[in-house]
Amino acid sequence: MDITVLAYLEPDEKEPDVAVQQVADGLTESGHKTSILTIRHDVDELIRGLKSRKPQLVFNLVESFGDDILGGVIGVAGVLDLLQIPYTGGGPGEIFLQEDKALTKKLLAFEGIPYPDFATFPADANFETGGNLRMPLFVKPLRMDASIGIDERSLVRNTQQMMERVLYIQRTFGDAALAEEYIEGREFYVGVMGNDELAAFPPIEIDFSGLKEGSLKVMDNEAKFDESSERYHGTKAVIANIDAELKAKLHKASVDAYRALRVCDYGRVDLRLTETGEVYVIEVNANCYLEQHSEFATAAAAHGMPYAQVVDGIAKLAIERWKHRSRAQKRRKKARTAAAAE
Repeated sequence: MDITVLAYLEPDEKEPDVAVQQVADGLTESGHKTSILTIRHDVDELIRGLKSRKPQLVFNLVESFGDDILGGVIGVAGVLDLLQIPYTGGGPGEIFLQEDKALTKKLLAFEGIPYPDFATFPADANFETGGNLRMPLFVKPLRMDASIGIDERSLVRNTQQMMERVLYIQRTFGDAALAEEYIEGREFYVGVMGNDELAAFPPIEIDFSGLKEGSLKVMDNEAKFDESSERYHGTKAVIANIDAELKAKLHKASVDAYRALRVCDYGRVDLRLTETGEVYVIEVNANCYLEQHSEFATAAAAHGMPYAQVVDGIAKLAIERWKHRSRAQKRRKKARTAAAAE
C-alpha cells in the first residue's frame, strides 16, 4: 500500500518522536511505499498534505493537536473521516470514549470488568462519584495520557491532600481530576492486537525492585521519561514470569476491556494484581506507543511478531476494517435510496 505516517509537532519541536521514523521504516521493510507527514496546529496544512500524497492508508500517530486536550485528536480523526481516507486506530467516537477515564470506567462497569472505584472533580461542575471511596487514593488528570500530571504526590491519604492535588491538576493542566482507589500490588501491561479476532501478547510486568524503600510503585512521568532520574533507572519492564492460570486471567480481563472500549487495530491494557489475586483494569490505551522497544513491541516480539510484522499487521487490520465499513455505508445508502423511492 501507499501509506502516510501522520504525526504532530509541538511548536518547539523540530523532529517527530523516534517512533514515527521506526514505524515508517517497518512499513517500508514490509514492502509498502511509505512517507511521513508532520503537521502543526494548522488544519489547512493537514488537508493539503494528505491531498497531495493521496495515500491508501494513514498510519495515525497524532497524539495531540493544538491547545484542546481531547478535542484536537478527535478533530484530526474527524478530518480523515470527512476526506474518506482509511486510517489506523479508532474514529472520533472511539477516541472520545477512550480518552475520558470516567467514561472508560462506566463502560467497564457495564461489562462487569473490575476497576478501582473513583470520583471526578471537574473545575466547573460538581464532583461525580463512582463508588464509596476508601483512602489512600490516586489522583490524576481525567484526560491526559503518557502519565502527565502523575508523580509521587499523586498518592493521597486524607481529604486535605486529595483536594490540594485536585486543585493542582485543575490549575496546572486545565483538566478535571480523577481520584480512584489505589490498588496495591503488581503491575502488568497486556498488548492486544486485532478487531474481530484478537491476539493477546505475553503480559509485561513492571519490576519496581530498583526503587528506594518506600518509593511509590507506579510508572509515573519521571519513571517513564526522565532518563536522569532514580525512578527511571529503578524500574524496568520485563516479560512476566507467571503461571498459565494467571496469564489466562490477565488476558481475559484485557480482551474484555479492549472490546468494551471499542479499541480498533491495537492497544495496551494496564492492570493491577492484588495479593489476594484480584485483577483490576487501570487504563485502556488505544493507539499505544509503538517505539521499537516499547512494552507493546517487546510483548509482540515475545509472541513471535518482529517489529516490521507488527506495524504491517496494524496497517492490514486497519484497511480491512475500512473495507467492511465502506461496504456497510454503501448498504445503508442503498437502503435509504430504496426507502425514499417507496
